[in-house]
Amino acid sequence: MTTETNSGSCCGSGSCGSDTTVDVQGVGVTAVYKVSGMTCGHCEGAVTQEISALDGVTAVTAVAKSGEVTVTSAMPLDDEAVRAAVDEAGYELVGRV
Repeated sequence: MTTETNSGSCCGSGSCGSDTTVDVQGVGVTAVYKVSGMTCGHCEGAVTQEISALDGVTAVTAVAKSGEVTVTSAMPLDDEAVRAAVDEAGYELVGRV
């Protein structure tokens, strides 16, 4: 599999300054977000459930200990949609890692 990483380039897509891994073969896009307030497995589940409901999301892994949420989707996600999903779960999206 071939991947490219966008690290801080000015791309004009609203994700400038972020690290996003894109599978060039079209399998998906992976982004890692920092979420504050997660403390346990229930928190991980709530965040995972809300983000998983976004169109195009194929996988979500939330880790309370680090506060990181890894999201794989068919196409790049709008950060505001991710922020709204995290907010709906009761937590705060700090930004991309």
